[in-house]
Amino acid sequence: MHLLDANALIALGWPAHEHHERMLAWFGQHARRGWATTAFTQAAFVRIISQPAFAGHSIGVAETSELLLRNLAHRKHVFVALDFGIEEVLGRCTGGVVGHRQITDAYLLTAAARQQMKLLTFDSGVRQLLATEPERQRLIAVPAPLN
Repeated sequence: MHLLDANALIALGWPAHEHHERMLAWFGQHARRGWATTAFTQAAFVRIISQPAFAGHSIGVAETSELLLRNLAHRKHVFVALDFGIEEVLGRCTGGVVGHRQITDAYLLTAAARQQMKLLTFDSGVRQLLATEPERQRLIAVPAPLN
């Protein structure tokens, strides 16, 4: 099972996203085994897509939320609670958390690990949060490029 980070969730749900087709292909191959989101990823989906600069025109929070809810209605979707603190995050991220832009990724990586999932992401920087390649292989996945 995979926990989608915000960019993966946005790519899945927003047809104009540069990785939308790639995420649809991934979803077609993996969704039946289950996929997950968190409050962070759901909030990011609504926050980012409802920005006029993102969509090129104004799509309201209500419409963006409805789009998200339609996606979350998938029968294999799971909601993962972020019911742990920074101490666990720092302990899980064996490569260290050194920058402010890593905090959300570190929480998502910890959530995935706690649920025995992989974090699905396009962000290659997430790999730095883990010290070893075996950890990265076990906890991080990247949607395959389209052929």
